[in-house]
Formats: sequence, C-alpha cells, structure tokens
Amino acid sequence: MTQSAHQKNVMIPKTYPCPRCQTRTPWQDNPNKPFCSARCKLIDLGAWANEDYKVAAEETPFSGELPE
Repeated sequence: MTQSAHQKNVMIPKTYPCPRCQTRTPWQDNPNKPFCSARCKLIDLGAWANEDYKVAAEETPFSGELPE
C-alpha cells in the first residue's frame, strides 16, 4: 500500500498559471515571476507598451480642466 505525499512529508512545490500562456509554473525560485518564462514576460511588456491593456473610464482625468 502506498502513502500519499502528505503522509510522506514530501514538499510539493506550489504552482500557479502564467498570466500570459496559462502554463503551470512553480512560484519558488522563478526569476520570471509571475510569468513562466522571459518570453511571456516580454510579450506582456510589449502589450503594455502597445496600450493593449486599458482601464475603462467614463471620462478622462482632468477633462473638466481642459478648454473646450
């Protein structure tokens, strides 16, 4: 009969999905956190630079201060 990992006191590394590609990635000792790789990190950075991510707003900041 086999024992479960919990009964053997074996540490199972915590993983999470990469925000870019959803690959399960270990959290500990990952230099690219929260991404799985430098490639996913750079793709995400490029999306920010390209303004692909936007926050919805009803009006722009300081729009009342601009002359019409």
